Amino acid sequence: MCGIAGIRSFDGTVADAAALGRMARELEPRGPDSGGVLTRDAVGMAHRRLQIIDLTDQAQQPMSDPVLGVDLVFNGCIYNYRELREELIGLGYEFFSHSDTEVVQKALHAWGIECVERFNGMFAFAAYDRHTGRLVLARDRLGIKPLYVSETSERLAFASTLPALLQAGGIDTEIDPIALNCYMSFHSVVPAPNTILQGVSKLPPGTVRSYYPDGRQQSWNYWNVRVGYGGTEMPAAFDDIKAELLATLRRAVKRRMVADVPVGVLLSGGLDSSLIVGLLAEQGQEALNTFSVGFESVGDTEGNEFRYSDLVAETFGTRHHQLEISTDTLLDSLPGAIAAMSEPMVSHDNVGFFLLSQEVSRHLKVVQSGQGADEVFGGYHWYPPMMESEDAVADYMTAFADRDFDGFKRAVDARWVTEDFARMFVGSRFSSGDGRTPVDKALHLDTTTMLVEDPVKRVDNMTMAFGLEARVPFLDHEVVEFAAAIPAQLKVGSGGKHILKEAAREVIPAQVIDRPKGYFPVPELTYIRGRVFDYVQDTMNSTRALNRGLFNRDYVETLLAAPEDHITPLNGSKLWQVALLETWLQSNGL
Repeated sequence: MCGIAGIRSFDGTVADAAALGRMARELEPRGPDSGGVLTRDAVGMAHRRLQIIDLTDQAQQPMSDPVLGVDLVFNGCIYNYRELREELIGLGYEFFSHSDTEVVQKALHAWGIECVERFNGMFAFAAYDRHTGRLVLARDRLGIKPLYVSETSERLAFASTLPALLQAGGIDTEIDPIALNCYMSFHSVVPAPNTILQGVSKLPPGTVRSYYPDGRQQSWNYWNVRVGYGGTEMPAAFDDIKAELLATLRRAVKRRMVADVPVGVLLSGGLDSSLIVGLLAEQGQEALNTFSVGFESVGDTEGNEFRYSDLVAETFGTRHHQLEISTDTLLDSLPGAIAAMSEPMVSHDNVGFFLLSQEVSRHLKVVQSGQGADEVFGGYHWYPPMMESEDAVADYMTAFADRDFDGFKRAVDARWVTEDFARMFVGSRFSSGDGRTPVDKALHLDTTTMLVEDPVKRVDNMTMAFGLEARVPFLDHEVVEFAAAIPAQLKVGSGGKHILKEAAREVIPAQVIDRPKGYFPVPELTYIRGRVFDYVQDTMNSTRALNRGLFNRDYVETLLAAPEDHITPLNGSKLWQVALLETWLQSNGL
């Protein structure tokens, strides 16, 4: 796991080494172990390294192969790199390291850009072919690893994070109206390629893009998943489906133990992370390090799930670590958590992940995490009602959207109001052939977009703020493809994740499976009270916020007057949403 950046000039100028240095320094938390910069006339690359596989200097990046003429910067992990390495050796390739990075380099030369279809893993990389002058950018199927891009007729710049990309300079930082509408109306989800800034885009998941010396480019979307269409390999009997699901998950968690350093698990005490621990224990993993986070309780609502994580840790004999976060600590950490965001994200889980990652990084460099199971296996509350939906777009937006278009127009200055892009996007996805039924379409949308732009991004940003690599077995593409073929009723039944729950009964205690879905109360962020209110009020009344004029002032005053009266369908604060965006912009000097 690392941070990558680069520049490609199209106007005959030399790549800016000073800008590459600034980008690399911004990426240092992602790769605290070492770094490097490489320039070759119009092309330059920068890298920050977190040593996970092949801890020697031979695996340093940017990685150059003088024989093949390929330069590479790589972020992520290819879990099947050893098998691919043996195959490449059989083709006559010689290796100077034992890294997965060099496997990517040789695979590109041997098989071309189609090599990405052979990779099982999470990745974002840039490869420069010195013979042809072609620069290739690529991103994994589920978008687990980020890649931000800025393109003009004179120059291409790219980086693992948006703040690092800004260090390249010369980027249009005006607010993007499409992204603003999605941020405000789609629970801060801004679908690729857009970002909140007009001059920055995201390489979409499952995409390879080639840039040529004359400025031409070609993009190839190499992966998609269709939900609800079954498959020739899908068993007919429930028990057989359950058995195959467990076998697929066992392979996924085993793959994610590939490392030259110890691998732990973020154990919330919920079904998903507990199942990861149980499957690893089945495979003989002993003295596994597990980590849980909790908050102060509020009224009758417990702020932690330690009794469940303790049960799992005791059952499987893990070395368990608990982190209980006081309200003061949580609030003190808000500026740091916001600064760690590549894009503004409103979920309360961000600060919890930020603090948990800080603690875990003192012990380990790699953990497995349970993100993705809710989207892939139908765990959210809006899925069951959609089984019989007659207006799927309306039902989905009612459950998920923070405000309708009229609410958006009341919130932002008129110069940012054009069309209801969020609803148009959802409508276009529901009209596509990527899902058979309304609930299939919702699952596809959430797996390929919402998941990428919220939970997955949150995990990447908060863990990498402390040089911690998070691996997500529920997003193994084989798991996702198998889950997509399972009939919807077997996923959304029993309040959600029915098939996963029944499979898990063979591995983990029933108390963990049959418990209510957990929720960590953070009332200061939901209802904007106390110190958070003071923080938000100061932000929204600051000279920079007033001069920006992004939000209608009367709307802001209405929210400040009664924050608790303005809560979204997903139990979020509308005031926090506007304040988070303004704070993020200020944090990045915008």
